[in-house]
Amino acid sequence: MSETTFEPKIIAFLCNWCTYTGADLAGTSRLQYPPNIRIIRLMCSGAVDPIYVLKADLSGADGILIGGCHPGDCHYQEGNYKARRRIVALKEILKNTGFEEERIWLRWISASEGTRFADTVREMTAAIKAMGPNPYKQIWAV
Repeated sequence: MSETTFEPKIIAFLCNWCTYTGADLAGTSRLQYPPNIRIIRLMCSGAVDPIYVLKADLSGADGILIGGCHPGDCHYQEGNYKARRRIVALKEILKNTGFEEERIWLRWISASEGTRFADTVREMTAAIKAMGPNPYKQIWAV
């Protein structure tokens, strides 16, 4: 009998102007990173509603990455500050319910940081693998 290796599923909500463009740069530069990530492109990290993160989590995502412009560089002035406040509050709520807040990452990656994007995906994939599957995946599996 062969043993299956756990491969995490990571959902990434990426800002169109910075982190998504950084991901594109990683691809065009042929930088290697694990294929575990599924990208959802948003106009701004400030558009990430905590409900999106909860839905991804309850649907079985093993990790969630929110990527945006560096603080002070948001194309919508303060969208990344809004995202940071929302994610801090969401992590606090989730921590009180027993959810591993380390499964949600917030990273600032600019359009010119393709290497940083690839490094982040590699690092996150390794960290989530070490944690194991999302415990909610078993509860909500149909």
